[in-house]
Amino acid sequence: MCPHCQSTKVRKKGSFPRKTGPTRDVRRFSCRTCRRTFSDQTTAMTVGERKPEVDLPLFRLFGSGVSQRRCAEIFGIHRVTVARKLVRVGGQARLVNRLERERVDAKVAVFDEMETFEHSKCKPLSIAVAVEEGTRKILSAHVARMPAKGRLAEIARRRYGYRKDDRRRALRLMLDDVKAAAPRLERVKSDECPRYPALVKEALPGVPHSRFKSRRACVVGQGELKAGGFDPLFSLNHSCAMFRDNIKRLTRRTWCTTKRPDRLQEFLDIYIAYHNAKLQGRRGRAPSLDLGTGM
Repeated sequence: MCPHCQSTKVRKKGSFPRKTGPTRDVRRFSCRTCRRTFSDQTTAMTVGERKPEVDLPLFRLFGSGVSQRRCAEIFGIHRVTVARKLVRVGGQARLVNRLERERVDAKVAVFDEMETFEHSKCKPLSIAVAVEEGTRKILSAHVARMPAKGRLAEIARRRYGYRKDDRRRALRLMLDDVKAAAPRLERVKSDECPRYPALVKEALPGVPHSRFKSRRACVVGQGELKAGGFDPLFSLNHSCAMFRDNIKRLTRRTWCTTKRPDRLQEFLDIYIAYHNAKLQGRRGRAPSLDLGTGM
């Protein structure tokens, strides 16, 4: 199909050599309707890229606890190249996640927030996460800035000034994703945070909201899994622990820190696509991502 006029009256028109990439030649076509030419690479995600062959391996490494600088060292490329690839692969993963949400049809969703920081603990970040109970499929994750709390609050205001609280916006976006993934939602579960009931009532009217008291975390599980006894929010806490284990900048006591919240969002989108692909039961196969015909 012609990408310019959507006509199916196309014919082959030779090929041209590729400077880099897994294949040597790229096929070219001509449209009989609009008289314009196009190729296999015209509508591919990798159009204009110098190293399209590293996109898929980077997707797998980003979802496996490998930092950007280590990825650059593994492939022998510049760290700026890896940073640019992160944006491209993250955009494709975001599209895949949106399409997958339309096929989930979850019955019970569990959500909560986990915390990290950008550059300094005086500039904390909140991540609103929602998963499907039982299957542990991640439905949504959104990053938001928040002001520092406790003993760091005064130090943060003195050093960095006023910091806007975007947690409500992230929670609304997360609940909108849950609504898209679960049109027949039967119940929502969360902890006893006082912000949640009003937001759930606004975004998911008529859906029962069960709240459970927070419990002390255990030593293992990156501080997300709870110590002892039955955990009604286990699906969420287990997924949050996997977030921390498989995204290097979220690991506790790590040298890798987030410098930009939007780049953390790219990592979250990539890991959601990677995590949900692993849960589909593909034994013996690594999670893949549709990167277009250019791959």
